[in-house]
This record gives sequence, structure tokens and C-alpha cells, in this order.
Amino acid sequence: MSTNLKPILARVAAGETLTEAEAEDAFGTIMSGEATPAQIAGLAMAMRVRGETVAELAGAVRAMRARMHKVDAPANAIDVCGTGGDASGSLNVSTAVTFVLAGAGVPVAKHGNRALSSRTGGADVLTALGVNVDVPLPRLPQVLRAANCAFLFAPRHHAALRHAAGPRVELGTRTIFNLLGPMANPAGVTRQLTGVFSPAWTRPMADALGRLGSVSAWLVHGQGLDELTVAGENQVAALENGSVREFIVTPEDAGLPRAPVSAIRGGDAASNAAALTALLQGAAGAYRDTVLLNAAAALIVAGRVADLREGVKIAAAAIDGGAALEALAILKRETE
Repeated sequence: MSTNLKPILARVAAGETLTEAEAEDAFGTIMSGEATPAQIAGLAMAMRVRGETVAELAGAVRAMRARMHKVDAPANAIDVCGTGGDASGSLNVSTAVTFVLAGAGVPVAKHGNRALSSRTGGADVLTALGVNVDVPLPRLPQVLRAANCAFLFAPRHHAALRHAAGPRVELGTRTIFNLLGPMANPAGVTRQLTGVFSPAWTRPMADALGRLGSVSAWLVHGQGLDELTVAGENQVAALENGSVREFIVTPEDAGLPRAPVSAIRGGDAASNAAALTALLQGAAGAYRDTVLLNAAAALIVAGRVADLREGVKIAAAAIDGGAALEALAILKRETE
């Protein structure tokens, strides 16, 4: 039991907020294994009921980053991932975007996990595609250089979160821990496209990333999904030049047709892997358009293009020219 957490718990239970430094200390105590399950659950639920602040998010991420297994990556590497938690059961979008970006010349340090709330997570579909997600950690920089992308399997890089695993499962509801992973990329990327399960969190997470030193980031939510969708309007909080700008993005902004969310509904790992392979081989449809939209946004974040339409052209060329499929082939080979 941590005596250091007791006064923090009393304050948070009374509705007070923590400074960034206080939050870093509190979550550092948790991730160092010094807190009891009751203390962890109490802090998480008190924050959830009151509403987590940007300072608390940033402090908790700092504690997580300080204890993660880091990976060397190029300075211009980008991450594309989501919080999960949208329960949509969709095809794997950010994983497909990873190969499109790699094929377009943008290095991707893809942070991800197995399915937690969805049917098929990034690690699940990559395994079905023949990628070894458990490649020895010291080899990851080499994999990233060779394939221009690498998968950073979250549980291997964030072992400190195991101390909160029990309370999280027993609580069975969203807590601050659901928001931290996408902001603690093991490669220390400063550019990222991050999908968020609720539009209420796009702005706070963008503000937190700004505090944490990110250069460019889009936090997005589209029609109930933790990614951009061609089904309608998407909410975006973009970190640009040290400040956050909020706006709406539609598929028409990228020159893409609309399609319902149901058009990208997925299945198990094998079926999602088959759909992703077909996409990289040039298959048309709503899945391709959704990937093009997200890839275009990521290219803006990476500083490669100025607008979505230009990004769609580059992303489409990476698919149609075979570079995206080749990135997958190299990743499979390098992780054998």
C-alpha cells in the first residue's frame, strides 16, 4: 500500500484536480507497483466521475513514457493508431494505413495491441498476415529501417501497466488508462494520427500531446468510430504550430464518395487479413476509400502534403504502384 497516494486519493475524491507533476507522481507510484488494487481503482474512478483534465492526462503519460521499453526510430517517423473502444467491429484501418504510408516513403512506428473491445486488433490481423509481432525487441529498429514500418506490440513495451490490469478488468468501464496508450508511443514519435472513441476527447488529447512536445497531430472521431470515416462528418482536433485547431472533415473534402459504416464491417482475423491483402492489391470500395482518407490525413500530419486531395493521390499511388504491398512483404520477411 502506498502512503503517498492516500492524500492524493482524498483530494481527488473531494473533486479536486491534480497538477501535471502530481499526476505524474501518482501514476508513477501505480506503475512502479507500489499501489494496491483498491488505490488504483479508487483513483481511476474518482477521476472518471469528475472528468480527467489535460494536466492529469499529460502527467500520467509522462509516468508511462518514463517506464516504457523504447525503440529507436527516424526523427520523421509517424504513428497511426486508435484508442479502441468504439465496438464497431470494423476492418483494420490504421494497420492498412501503415503499409500505405510506408509505401509512400513515410516511416511508421505503429503502436497497437490485440483485440480488446473489437473483434480483430492490429496484432491479430498482422499475425494472420504472417507478420511476427513478437520479434525480439532489439531487432525492431532494423525492421523499421528495412520495411519503413514496424509494429510496436503495446504489452511488450508497457509492462508497467500490468499493475493496473486487475483493477481495470474488475471495473469493466472506461478509465484514464484507455486514453494513455496512444499518447505513449515507444518510438517517441512527435507526429501522429490518432483515432478516439469519443469526440469529447479529441481536444483534450490534442492539448495533452502539445504539452508533451508533439510537433503535429490529428485527433479524430468519425460517426462513432475511432478513425476518419467516409460515412459522414468527422471531428478533428489538430495540433499545429503549438496550438490546437478544431474543424470538420468530410469525405468530399478528399474527393471521396460516401459509404455507410456497415460497408467496412469486418470479421475475424483471417477475413480481415484477406480484405487488407485485397486492398493492397488494388481492390476498390469503401474500405479503400476509408484507408485513403486516413492515409491522406496522416500525410498532412507527416508534413508531406498540404491538403487531403493531394494526400489521397499519393496514397492511391502507393497502393496502385505496389509499394504498399511490398512494405507488407518486407515486414513479413524481416520479422521471420
